[in-house]
Formats: sequence, C-alpha cells, structure tokens
Amino acid sequence: MNSTETGHRAALAGKISTVLGTIAPASSGPTLMHEHLLIDARHLESRPDDPEAQAIYKAPYEPTLLGRLVFDGMSNRDNTVMDDIGSAVAEIAHFKKHGGSILDEVTSGGIGRDPKGLAEISRQSGVHVVMGASYYVEAAHPAEVAALDEGQLADKIATDVLVGADGTGIKAGIIGEVGCSWPLSQAEIKVLRASAQAQKRTGASLSIHPGRSEAAPFEICEVLAKAGADLTRTVMCHTERTIFDREKLSALARAGIVIEYDMFGHEFSYYWPAPHISAPNDGGRMDAIGYLVEQGFENQIVLSHDNDVKMWLSQFGGPGYGHILRNIVPRLIKRGIPEAMVQKFLVETPRRLLTIQA
Repeated sequence: MNSTETGHRAALAGKISTVLGTIAPASSGPTLMHEHLLIDARHLESRPDDPEAQAIYKAPYEPTLLGRLVFDGMSNRDNTVMDDIGSAVAEIAHFKKHGGSILDEVTSGGIGRDPKGLAEISRQSGVHVVMGASYYVEAAHPAEVAALDEGQLADKIATDVLVGADGTGIKAGIIGEVGCSWPLSQAEIKVLRASAQAQKRTGASLSIHPGRSEAAPFEICEVLAKAGADLTRTVMCHTERTIFDREKLSALARAGIVIEYDMFGHEFSYYWPAPHISAPNDGGRMDAIGYLVEQGFENQIVLSHDNDVKMWLSQFGGPGYGHILRNIVPRLIKRGIPEAMVQKFLVETPRRLLTIQA
C-alpha cells in the first residue's frame, strides 16, 4: 500500500462507505447484504432454437410469464435486465417503509454495475446503497480480466473502494460479489486472489458467489486463506443452494466465514440454474438458521433476497425487497429466535462487515 492509498483508507476507516459518501456505523439499521438494483445478465443466456420458446424469449416481461420463469428465469431476455432507475426507487420504497436502512448492492464487473445509477437511486429513495467491486463468474468477465495480471486487478479493485469506480468518484463499500464456478477456473482463481489482496489494502469485506457444489465454499476458502484474506470478514453467499449437509455447514462456520441466506422469497424447490439441486423454501432457510444458532454461530449469519431478475420484484408479482422485514422477521421470532438475535442478522453483523477497517 502506497502513501496515497494509506491516506484514502484512513479517511474511510471506521465508517460505512455508500454511493453518496460515508455514514457512521452507529446510524445503520436493518441491512440486506445481497441485492441487485441495476443488473444486466443477458450475455449469460443461451438463445433458444424452438420457435415458441423464441417468442417467449423475445417478449417483454409480464407477470403472466411467472409460472414459466420459476422453472427457467433466463428463458425471457427482458427478465434478466433491471435498468430502470424509477422502478428501482419504487421497489426499495417497500424496504424503507418497513424500517430498512442499507441495501448492499453487489452487482460486480461483467453484469452491468452502474455507479451513477446507484447513486441516483439512493438519492431519490433515501435508502443507503453500498456498491460492490471485483468481478462475476468467468463467463461474464470483461476483457480486462484476461488482460491484467493479479496485481493489476488488485489495483483496480482497491481503486474502486478507495478512490471511486470507473472514474466517477463513487466508491465501492464491499468487494463482491466475486463470482466463482465449479470447479474454479484459473481466471476465477486470479480474481479471488486479487480480491483478497484488495481486501488487505482497503479494509473492505469480501462477498463470494460460490460454485454450485458443497465442495465449492471450502475450495474458495483455501484459495482466499493462502492469499491472506480475512475469512471472518468474508461472506459466503447463496448458502441455501450450496450446502445441505449440516456438518459441512458447521465446518464452514467454524472457519470463521459469515453464512448468508439470501434467497428469501424464492418459495419453490426447482433451482433452474442447476436442476440437480432441490432448493429449500423460506421455512427450510429458517430451519438452517435455527441450526446455526443452536451451534453458537448467531454472529455469523446475514440475510437477503438476491433480487436479480424482474420476476422477484413486487411490481411484477414477486416478493420484492420488503419481504424479509415484513414477513420473515416475525416468523423467526415466532420460531423462538429472540428479537435481539434477529437484530444481529440484520443490523449488528452487517454493520461489522460494512465498516471499513483501519
């Protein structure tokens, strides 16, 4: 870290860095740790050959498609693009209405991150937005990932956090979601290692999208640990679709990792990105959280919805960004989890993770 980086980090240390500037951690309230407000995943799709499927693929999204899209969310091109600032402002109003404070927007390089758009959404909505850095899975990597070496990638990620992204001066406040496939590709290993370097240089936390295998989080932890990452400030996303064995879940928590259940509102078992996986519903997610609490890991749990396509938004028939605060918090309490512990999931642990370390 050079003297310029040291000065930038000192200015951010002890604060939460949002797209509109820093805020005091003590002022933060309920936080969603894994959401998307603006995202474009069209280039990850495969265009269908069947004429009927092509017609659905090309059609504007509408709620009448929901029954089909829960079995393949990528089968409608328009579903995979969220690029309307006014729509995003209206959607997160539901989160704010129920007491929401911070939305951690982890759209990373390759899937349409928009710093200026996020700043405008935050300005209009009054909701604090924390922006992500780094890169999504290799299939979405922009050309710069191949062109730059590990150190140069680390420089770019660190600049996003300390100086601002893409020349805007709008700073990222978390490194992620860092996209990983299964098995990890060499390009993804390079990005993981660069992200770990950037974590050390910036004091920001890591947010990891693991590949779809129970072995994936452990492989990722090994790469990160060797690169010097702080696993206690690393969030493993999408745990409900990744780890099903309780002992493996405990082993991941024992490594210090923060466990994220971020598909709340996805009330179906068919997981179309990986059909061999049977995903839990909200009840199953709460069962797993209850298990982690029983094992003493209540300080390593965070929650979210991962709203990344139109079908999850309330205006299009989905649960929206207010679902956890409106529906899940009361259910957790009725299940016997103390309200103070739920506050850990939604306020205290996110506050720790989003505060830039000195």
